[in-house]
Amino acid sequence: MLILGLAPAAHGANRTGRMFTGDRSGDFLFRALHRFGFCTQPSSRQRSDGLRLRDVYITAALHCAPPGNKPARAELANCRLYLRQELQILNKVRVVVVLGRVAWHAYLLARKELEWPVPRPRPKFAHGVSHRLDDQTTVITSYHPSQQNTQTGRLTVEMFDEVFARARELLTRG
Repeated sequence: MLILGLAPAAHGANRTGRMFTGDRSGDFLFRALHRFGFCTQPSSRQRSDGLRLRDVYITAALHCAPPGNKPARAELANCRLYLRQELQILNKVRVVVVLGRVAWHAYLLARKELEWPVPRPRPKFAHGVSHRLDDQTTVITSYHPSQQNTQTGRLTVEMFDEVFARARELLTRG
């Protein structure tokens, strides 16, 4: 499974060197991953804390924290090269969970640039929706586990669990 977020958080991954490590979004994500057997512990504060992912790779549309948490188009375009390279290397990914609208658009653009199938018309972003993109890949879209979404109730634990329950089901079915 590939999880695609927006960018390293300034005081999380930017500081710790591992995506979603050391910030509240990561706390929310790792608890869900742990509940569904995708990682060894429910939290991660630093790279050396023992957390191990299981059949999961986590990356981001951007590889630096954007000013004001608002990425510019040029930043997204510059970083898409890295996303394309990751997608090509990760050739056994069967489920992609995109966290947020920006990650969804970045993923679809990277697929298009790689000349991989992209639905036409492009599906609109909505939480908890699955899209079968080719013989191998299903994408599940989710709201990002940012504090803005989790503290306002836009994204609840139950909603996030549904995403990873679906991912686990798809991976188990083979």
